[in-house]
Amino acid sequence: MHENPSTQEIRELLARSRTVAVVGLSDSPHRTSHSIASSLQGFGFKIFPVNPNLDGPVLGEEPYGLVAEIPEPVDIVDVFRRSEKVMPTARDAVAAGAKALWMQSGVVNEAAASYARVNGLIVVMDRCIMVDYASLVGR
Repeated sequence: MHENPSTQEIRELLARSRTVAVVGLSDSPHRTSHSIASSLQGFGFKIFPVNPNLDGPVLGEEPYGLVAEIPEPVDIVDVFRRSEKVMPTARDAVAAGAKALWMQSGVVNEAAASYARVNGLIVVMDRCIMVDYASLVGR
């Protein structure tokens, strides 16, 4: 069973990270993924929208179909997808050379967490990146 990193490890991950691929980002400002990605930008992160259904920029950033298509290094892959849909994203995050796989609150996939961890990624599951950043780092 997956165990999240310690509070200190999460704090360190968030403090040293600069780029976040937001998988499942919606272009609707009323969706949670949109408001959290916007908050991440406000915290100073560069975000990369990852959603093959997006037709144009979201929050001023061009979208990608896969994390592996992003032409810059990605620190954290933040997942806003149903739990049963996370494994392809875990594979994509590993292929892209991301440092961490972060499953948002309510997103739980033990197999994807195990796969990512075995392949060298830090894995955070069922936590909100925005809340953790605000409470643990809050620059």
